[in-house]
Amino acid sequence: MQSLLLTVVIVLFLAMLGVNLYFRAKVLRAYRILVMNRVDFTPAQIFSTYRVEHEIIPSYPAQAESIRNFSNYLRRSIQMTTVLMALITAFGGILMYYRNG
Repeated sequence: MQSLLLTVVIVLFLAMLGVNLYFRAKVLRAYRILVMNRVDFTPAQIFSTYRVEHEIIPSYPAQAESIRNFSNYLRRSIQMTTVLMALITAFGGILMYYRNG
């Protein structure tokens, strides 16, 4: 049982690392496009879909797709990392319980 739990924790950690690297590349690529085109926004704006659509995109309509991509990739990256961290913590806790029990 311990080896199975250890394997699950290792696989989840590698998955988190892979997801992080994948979305980091996507976010940086989209961000580079926004910086080159001098798109200005605040963190509060980029994390709110409503504010992206009603405040940023009307100001920079030519960069609408890049703005949406950046916002979506950033939010998805945070969500996936949060879920994977919760799973790693849960399985790590179970593993510690079985090791001490």
